[in-house]
Amino acid sequence: MKIEQIYTGCLAEAAYYIESKGEVAIIDPLRETEQYIKRAEKDGAKIKYIFETHFHADFVSGHVDLANKTGAKIVYGPSATAAFDFIEAEDNQLFKIGDVTLKVLHTPGHTLESSTFLLIDEDGKNQAIFTGDTLFLGDVGRPDLAVKSDLTREGLASMLFDSLRNKIMTLEDELTVYPGHGAGSACGKNMSSETVGKLGEQKKTNYALRADMTREEFIEELLHGILPPPQYFPKNAMLNKSDLSYGIDKVLEKGNVALDVETFEGIANHEGAIVLDVRNKEEFSKEHIPNAIFIGLDGSFAPWVGGLITDLQQPIILVTPEGKEEETITRLTRVGYDNTLGYLKGGIEAWKSAGKDIEAVETINASTLGDIYSENSDINIMDVRKIGEYQSEHVLDAESIPLDYINEEINKIQKDKKYYIHCKSGYRSLIAASILKSRNFHDVVNVDGGFDDILKEERIAKSAYVCPSKL
Repeated sequence: MKIEQIYTGCLAEAAYYIESKGEVAIIDPLRETEQYIKRAEKDGAKIKYIFETHFHADFVSGHVDLANKTGAKIVYGPSATAAFDFIEAEDNQLFKIGDVTLKVLHTPGHTLESSTFLLIDEDGKNQAIFTGDTLFLGDVGRPDLAVKSDLTREGLASMLFDSLRNKIMTLEDELTVYPGHGAGSACGKNMSSETVGKLGEQKKTNYALRADMTREEFIEELLHGILPPPQYFPKNAMLNKSDLSYGIDKVLEKGNVALDVETFEGIANHEGAIVLDVRNKEEFSKEHIPNAIFIGLDGSFAPWVGGLITDLQQPIILVTPEGKEEETITRLTRVGYDNTLGYLKGGIEAWKSAGKDIEAVETINASTLGDIYSENSDINIMDVRKIGEYQSEHVLDAESIPLDYINEEINKIQKDKKYYIHCKSGYRSLIAASILKSRNFHDVVNVDGGFDDILKEERIAKSAYVCPSKL
């Protein structure tokens, strides 16, 4: 028996490969399916089942494409409905993969069809659980993504309380826990950076598994501090229920096209395409195409695209580092953005060589901000970190406009004012600056190094940052 976790850091997502006696099960596959097919070929094995712990909201799964390419059967838990052929498993139903067995444990709460898969070895001994978004290391799945008119988030939380106590906590402490996500995912609020753990440890340390916890306490603690989900979540969930008529191969064929400067400019000007620049922040700050949006590949690329570009069908053309074109398109497809129309051949150098205009983002460090602040503390500082980060500590009088909600709160920003924008380190603030500049807010300055460096700048830190508990 082989168990392999295939972890994708950008999405903080874990898929799983299980092989026994030439048969393979894939759990929660990503959109790009070749990696699973090649892995099975390496073992001389055949993919028999594709298990989905639930209808994912934070990424588009490759289940339909993988099934079409391999003949494997897709398996969901009870109450699942979808537009493609799949096995709707019963609670406690068994599936054989070679000499091992996967047992379906229906664990509703995150969503109605959410299920945990219990791995039983050839000797009939329980070995591991694949928990999807039912149980994370340090947390459990948020219960607000499947809310309907007759089903509240409190109702789902109550279901999750029962699922954890009746299906998960009754299992052996020595079981290995393989969750669907790790730290960085918006599917939970307190996830560990570890991606594999033991159930016994979770029973001791995970707040949601406290043995003396009442249902009411569980619901209150689970719902406390949950922010609205990113706008792309319900759209991805619907895609995962649909019978996508094409796979990632077709998306790459359409998008992985080199465009000369004139063609690139024509698409940007006449087809409503967003110019998405995915280079590193230093390169973008120094020079970029006017009105380009920065979301760098070296950060949480796909989630920020999903959070900020509101239309999955939005035409996109790319400025990428050389050799990163296919990777960029692939990472866009993971969250449902399939309308990439090409990339700039030769990159920014080709654009400049053609005599086209370029822009820059004014960028300063914390020391320079300290110089400015010491001369005039009445400056406009925009903090684009998350609400919880701002509430923990922030520069006095800084305006909180989290990057997550910049599209909704853009009317709060005044074009006749100069803003010094910061996040924690400089990545999110540059995204915000690029969005503002594309909408004709040109008097913006990015504070590179962000709040981490601001705290080291004594002229600001000693007098200007506060923790709300001290107010």
